[in-house]
Amino acid sequence: MLEFAEIEHTDRKTLFVEVILPLSISKNYTYRVPFEMNNAIAVGKRVVVQFGKSKLYTAIVKEISLLAPEKYEAKYIIEVLDDRPVVTSHQLHFWHWIADYYLCNVGEVMNAALPAALKLASETRIALNKEFDIDRATLHDKEFLIVEALDIQPELTISDIAKLLGQKTVMPILKQMFEKNLIHISEEVSERYKPRKRTFITINPVYNNPENLRELFPILEKRAPKQADALLAYIKLSRTQKAITKNELIEESGAGESSIKSLIEKEILLAVEKNVSRLHFEENADAVTNFELNEQQTEVLESIRMQFKEKDVTLLHGVTSSGKTQLYIRLIEEMMRNNKQVLYLLPEIALTTHIIERLRIYFGADIGVYHSRFNDNERVEVWQKVLNNDYKVILGARSSLFLPFNNLGLIVVDEEHETSYKQFDPAPRYNARDAAIFLANMHQAKVLLGSATPSFESYHNAKTNKYGFAELTERFGGVQLPDVEVVSIATETKQKTIQSHFTSVLMAGITEALANKEQVILFQNRRGYAPVLMCKICAYTPKCINCDVSLTYHKSSGKLHCHYCGYKEDSPSICPACGSTHLEYKGFGTEKIEDELSLLLPEARIARMDLDTTRSRNSLQTILNDLEEKKIDILVGTQMVAKGLDFSDVTLIGIINADSLLKFPDYRANERSFQMLAQVSGRAGRRGKQGKVVIQTYDPFHRIIKQVIANDYSDLYHTEMAERKSFKYPPFYRIINLDIKHQNPEVLYNQSAYLANELRKHFGERVIGPEAPLISRIRNYYIKSIMLKFEKDGISIVKAKAILKDVIVQFQTTKLSKGCIVQPDVDPY
Repeated sequence: MLEFAEIEHTDRKTLFVEVILPLSISKNYTYRVPFEMNNAIAVGKRVVVQFGKSKLYTAIVKEISLLAPEKYEAKYIIEVLDDRPVVTSHQLHFWHWIADYYLCNVGEVMNAALPAALKLASETRIALNKEFDIDRATLHDKEFLIVEALDIQPELTISDIAKLLGQKTVMPILKQMFEKNLIHISEEVSERYKPRKRTFITINPVYNNPENLRELFPILEKRAPKQADALLAYIKLSRTQKAITKNELIEESGAGESSIKSLIEKEILLAVEKNVSRLHFEENADAVTNFELNEQQTEVLESIRMQFKEKDVTLLHGVTSSGKTQLYIRLIEEMMRNNKQVLYLLPEIALTTHIIERLRIYFGADIGVYHSRFNDNERVEVWQKVLNNDYKVILGARSSLFLPFNNLGLIVVDEEHETSYKQFDPAPRYNARDAAIFLANMHQAKVLLGSATPSFESYHNAKTNKYGFAELTERFGGVQLPDVEVVSIATETKQKTIQSHFTSVLMAGITEALANKEQVILFQNRRGYAPVLMCKICAYTPKCINCDVSLTYHKSSGKLHCHYCGYKEDSPSICPACGSTHLEYKGFGTEKIEDELSLLLPEARIARMDLDTTRSRNSLQTILNDLEEKKIDILVGTQMVAKGLDFSDVTLIGIINADSLLKFPDYRANERSFQMLAQVSGRAGRRGKQGKVVIQTYDPFHRIIKQVIANDYSDLYHTEMAERKSFKYPPFYRIINLDIKHQNPEVLYNQSAYLANELRKHFGERVIGPEAPLISRIRNYYIKSIMLKFEKDGISIVKAKAILKDVIVQFQTTKLSKGCIVQPDVDPY
């Protein structure tokens, strides 16, 4: 008997799994799988593991093997959370590429990629779903205990719940409660959104018999006429729609909630509570899909199709309002007919909300939206739907690259030149446009880059035949490009014809547009009221206590704000340095323009669109809807208004001060200025009538302004490229930036010089710096930057990155680097 037991025992396989933890560690950890979980384990599933002394994390299984780790004893996995993998093998490959290319750790990529509710950890916070009516009788003991505890304390961490239940593993219970919609899981339980349940009304099947219904009506009309109205309204609605909600019935009948409640109590109507998708969408059976492409669009569409046969990436250069979106729609329709998924990337959440309304008409419930304004529960829902192939088209900001696609056919990168595609903090500091090209390559899919002002990198790739190239040169419907007028602020100030920040030309334009019942957009790339508060006597300006920047005054809060770390302080009425009361505001932001316009044009309806007014979830949608419905006459905004918005009645665009763009100390300033000015101008006169653009500047003869007036992208490109080549900048060279940060400026000076010297041993003159960046202290960390420039030919960038990684690791092992942070940024533009 003993021998038999031993034989059986030797037959048992001990499995080890390499897992990805959502932490910035450079190596993956290996854990041991308890024998009873051998069949449950699979690559891409989430497992609960202990890391460090007592911290629990959700990790993703990357690899399963029979090899134990050599240097440490593997701890056991605590729990397997999933019945099937939530992360695909394609995604894992993509994560590793991002980590290698952008010089970060795969755990950091996991952190950016997974919705917070999929990565539970001991510090994750749990709160009750307040909008959900919990039936406590249906809860089992442990769920009941958790709900009771959350009644007393609105927010608990997973560690708190583990102590409460007296057991180590509580994540499976919480996962079930999350799926039942009882709780919210979040890294920060802050905003909570609307209910996810709706009451649907149906009629008691007894009354499907017309005889019974005929008997019922006279009784109701006599005793309860309001209830009879409600029943009639129900019958009327049921002819045109399958599902009728309680609210629709109340609205249609005008009978009030109590009448419907009485009908439900009498069991004439039945109420059924149903979970509705958080990604609210009304089915639209009569979708309109019958737009016609014009001759040029048809030619360009055919050209793109032909180029896709030979090339994986094609650049579509189309002037503003030339109908690029219509071409995207046609290409998406083709992909859907072939049962392929499409990812439509947009740079800004503002654009996503705007374009989704247009695309829903064509693609109905097949389209999903994904961006950071969604809460965690909603993001998980989109994730699952992409995994199940329920969504054929995903429209989203840069983070939607990380969704679990399994059959990707096309990626459209709209406004591909936008800086919003680049993530600057935290790691991974990836560029969604470049990462999309790699992702498409993995899936054997195609990429279409679209823009009216392409980035020089993409345009260069198209001109050197690396990408396909197509061009739309005329606006849809034959509308003329807007008429651009440049006004000198200096001249108008001398002649005293300027009112506040508005030249006479701009004021005349606004007055005329308002008289014609047309709309105006004013652009100023500064939010807040005034960027600088200054003492007239001693020139003192309030600075942030944590960063090396002056504070911006916000009139709405009455405080001085730091736009880097969020620090706020009250606005002083007396100068803290010399005691003078002569304090004045210098410069102006969107708040001040809105304020002064309302004094100059008291009749006009003015709204503002910047980071401050669009923080809450639906505020952006509300502003855009109001603009569409002509409830707004003048919209004042930051660069948000420059991106792809399409409104028929906007005929005048005013650029309040173009100099803040043109005079920026960056090698891309001219390219960025042209893009921004051309894009803002492109919002004018998009349907039927030619628009007008007024650019106010102190330098009306600046080369870029002339190129914007002529809409001469080609001239800009050739002039700038000659400079870039001679000064060794992209696209001829690759750049890697290293930011070195420390709280002590002296230590930082020594550390950064040492690191630069170590790098020079390998890369010689390719290393530039260390230099202090434009803002040399943020959140109490002083910063120095080292720039590395690598030529495109003659050096392997993969080898260079490997050496760079080794040098940084070597540097971090020295005593000198204590308390120091090194942040590599590959392609920092």
